[in-house]
Amino acid sequence: MRDKIITVCDKKIAHKGENVGLSFYAFFANKNDDPKLLMEVATWWIQTHQLDHFEKAIKIKQLVKSGK
Repeated sequence: MRDKIITVCDKKIAHKGENVGLSFYAFFANKNDDPKLLMEVATWWIQTHQLDHFEKAIKIKQLVKSGK
């Protein structure tokens, strides 16, 4: 999942610039085919880091790379 998050962040940044924001839903298809993984990411996003619904992609990429 880490690689996917970094890839999505890189694509969004390349397409819309460093100020682009995204939510944790950006890493999943519209069809929820892996609810357990979705909940893990949601928990990491909401409970662990207390992030807002939309955060800058660059911030998310840095958090993931740092292993936090």
